[in-house]
Amino acid sequence: MVQYQLPKLSYGYDELEPFIDTETMKIHHQKHHQAYVDGLNKSLEQVGSEFHPQYISSILSDLKSIPELGRSAVNFFGGGFENHRIFWETMTPNSEGEPGGKLEDSIDVYFDNFENFKKVFSKTATAIQGSGWCWLVFNPTYNKIEIITTQNQDSPWTVQKTPLLGLDVWEHAYYLKYQNKRPDYVKAWWNVVNWDYVGNRFSELSE
Repeated sequence: MVQYQLPKLSYGYDELEPFIDTETMKIHHQKHHQAYVDGLNKSLEQVGSEFHPQYISSILSDLKSIPELGRSAVNFFGGGFENHRIFWETMTPNSEGEPGGKLEDSIDVYFDNFENFKKVFSKTATAIQGSGWCWLVFNPTYNKIEIITTQNQDSPWTVQKTPLLGLDVWEHAYYLKYQNKRPDYVKAWWNVVNWDYVGNRFSELSE
């Protein structure tokens, strides 16, 4: 049986300061993400190993392959696991500030320029009601990038779109530092986006 584990971060909990505080990073990673890891392993065990021979992104892309009784749990915990894994990877203490290469070109095509893209993404993330995520995704059907939102821990994989960059707007992601000021959190987060990682993900998909 596949056993998922809490992924290690490539930076220290304090290294995204002052934009994301140390205590939030520690609790978010060690407690919240760990809970999704544990829940995913338990929910997959309950539906039987024959239903999950592939990595979680493939499972989320084909949830109908999971018995209906366990589908909701796999969707929630699997999405929570994978969404957070991407979230950590797409942040860095050494952000370049903006994308380059093919991703920059594509943003210019579909959003006019990077500043407008940031404006649209930020507005979309701030407007999410309750808990959820805002994403930059690659839509393979139309071979283009898009901004979408998902509720709770739903993953873009469930709608056959590849996540490139995701922002967690659950309150546990920002409440210790920003309280109810989600727009301040969104604005600060741009300072730690790992555009090298996001750009590489896009380049691999768009070749």
